Amino acid sequence: MRRAFAVGVTAGVVLTTAALTAAPAQASALAKPAIVAKGGFVMNNGTGSTLYTKAADTRRSTGSTTKIMTARVVLAQPNLDLDSKVTIQKAYSDYIVSKTASSARLIVGDKVTVRQLLYGMMLPSGCDAAYALADKFGTGSTRSARVKSFIGKMNTTAKSLGLRNTHFDSFDGIGNGSNYSTPRDLTKLASSAMKYSTFRGIVKTTSTKQKVTTRNGGYRYMSWTNTNPLLGSYSGAIGVKTGSGPASKYCLVFAATRGGKTVIGTVLASSSSANRTADAKKLLDHGFKK
Repeated sequence: MRRAFAVGVTAGVVLTTAALTAAPAQASALAKPAIVAKGGFVMNNGTGSTLYTKAADTRRSTGSTTKIMTARVVLAQPNLDLDSKVTIQKAYSDYIVSKTASSARLIVGDKVTVRQLLYGMMLPSGCDAAYALADKFGTGSTRSARVKSFIGKMNTTAKSLGLRNTHFDSFDGIGNGSNYSTPRDLTKLASSAMKYSTFRGIVKTTSTKQKVTTRNGGYRYMSWTNTNPLLGSYSGAIGVKTGSGPASKYCLVFAATRGGKTVIGTVLASSSSANRTADAKKLLDHGFKK
């Protein structure tokens, strides 16, 4: 009887221990946040370790998060002069009107620096600013040739960064049927862009007022506000870019730093602006806990 009782107690201890051992794993699995977005990815920006995935390698339209690559290509130009001036062309304004695109409200004839164009592209998501940058840094004797050349640089850069599921056919995300990426690739792209101090400084800026030169040699001030809702509402948020559109739905590439740890990630194809923000906050919280 005593021996049987001892065996029973021992078995009970083993079962209890096993149950306790299984509990943390089960809790950990349950802790993975549910997001509305169809795709998501989060990583530790310092180590590159993956912290969350959901359809992380499924190709989707990226909307204006494409502009992260536009900025990345510009900042990688040899002997880049951020203070060099670009004259705003009517073609940039006409493009905004024809596409009903987001705008930095650039005025034809104004002379705007490359640095200012980067602000105008990344904060209010100005497609006119993106067009100006593509025209400036592409090569060719015509505007269309220069833009095509610049998009070629975007794709070459994607390959060099190992972004295997990414392709661009536009400089601003208003695609022509073949502009796509994935949560994993966009996160890696943003991580690469964040290595540039100019990029980091721009994407963490909530608003700015920039003095530009007018056609007649005078000046005006341009005021731009960042479309990223995490800035100022999520502790430690440092960037990086929103995106939206009929095909892309609502996207957000995001990053935050707390206690020396930077978490960076992407959500693609969320159902609304509010939901993409909520999704990003959930994933950041999850990333900081891991």
